[in-house]
This record gives sequence, structure tokens and C-alpha cells, in this order.
Amino acid sequence: MQITWFATFQNTDKPEVRVAEHEMRWLENIISTTPGMAKGMIYTPWPVDGLHYDDGPPPQLQLQLYFKSIEALEAVICKDGHLQSLSDSASLASLSAPHITEQAMLVRNFPVPERPRADAAFCSYVVHYPGPADDLNLWLRHYIDGHTPVMRRFPGIRGVEVSSRLDWCSALPWNRVNYMQRNKVVFDDAQALKAALASPIMQEMRADLEAFPPFAGGNMHFPMRTVQIDGT
Repeated sequence: MQITWFATFQNTDKPEVRVAEHEMRWLENIISTTPGMAKGMIYTPWPVDGLHYDDGPPPQLQLQLYFKSIEALEAVICKDGHLQSLSDSASLASLSAPHITEQAMLVRNFPVPERPRADAAFCSYVVHYPGPADDLNLWLRHYIDGHTPVMRRFPGIRGVEVSSRLDWCSALPWNRVNYMQRNKVVFDDAQALKAALASPIMQEMRADLEAFPPFAGGNMHFPMRTVQIDGT
């Protein structure tokens, strides 16, 4: 099981701002040279009309990096770590002082049919559940055993992932969040996502949601353009 780390950048006062192209190149360079990283994802908004969930403006930027161990992650977010360069606010000036959060988690991937992808960028429907649950063990067990098998049957599905929380050490100057769970489903593009969410599988998803063990905090869903960067 891998470790995954999220960094989320959001300016709620200026939801229309976007990461500039030259800033994206800067990000890609930092991520691609991260020691010990297996792969990284850069998420930016992908507007999709007519979805069942409307959770407001998405974050302007989210990073998700994967590591084989907690030690590999903590080495790059420590005081002198490689990812400290991300805290240089001048390098993401187009976002105009966003609120930034981070979280490290355990990540579970679930097999789906393999298909060649037509484009370098793809669409991820990223979700988080802040929590808490009345019984987190029971809640996670239900989600993993009951919800993910339905997600894996979405038409056009490219990936299914569930992340759960853990403790981690970081020296980045950002707010730490402790969401009880994050997950995502991956598709070729926004059209494929819309088709999947309009399919009969979505009715099964909603029915299973009604059967979830008790939890608070709701959930948030955002369609995001995704660029994958392979590790060194």
C-alpha cells in the first residue's frame, strides 16, 4: 500500500483565478524532480455542466503525490525538503494568496479494465469526506467492500482510488486537514464522466449512499483536469 500526499490551493474570494501557464511549468519541474516519488498528479478545474452534485467552485489547484513509504514522503516535506519550494507564494502569484491545506493518507487502488488513453490529460472526479463517522472502522469497511465494487462498474472507468487518514510529520507552513476519507474515479474526459454519472450505475451509488453507516460532514465532489507526472 502506498502513501499519498495532497496539497490543495483555493482562493474562495476569487474563484475565477487560474494557475498561469508558466506557473504550471514551474510546478511540473518541481514535481518531476521530487526524490522518492512514484508519481504525481496536478489537478486543475474542469468545468462540467449538469452534474448531480454542485459543491461550488473547485480548488484552483490540487497536487497529489505518491510515495512507497512514509519516510520517503516526510523526507521531502521536512524543513529542508525538496517540496519546501512549493511554499514560495510568489511562484503561484496568479492564485492571489490562496488558502493552502495538506494531508498525507494511505491509498488503495481497485482494478478496472485497462484501456489505452487518447490524451495526456484526463478527468478525475475527486471527492472528500471530512467526517467524522460514528464508527470509522465500520464506515470504511462499508465503503471499501460495498461502494467501490459499484464504482468499478461505471462505463468508461479508468481508475478507482480510496484514501484513508494517517499521522504524518511536515514542516510546510500550511494548514493540516484530517479528512476521514478521499476518493476519486477517473475517466478519459468530462464527457465520459458525465456519461458515467448519467448511467444506471449512479442509481446504485445513491442507493448505497443511503445505506452508509452514520457520519457527519457531508462530502464534496469536483471534476478536475489531471496531468500525471511519473517519478524519477
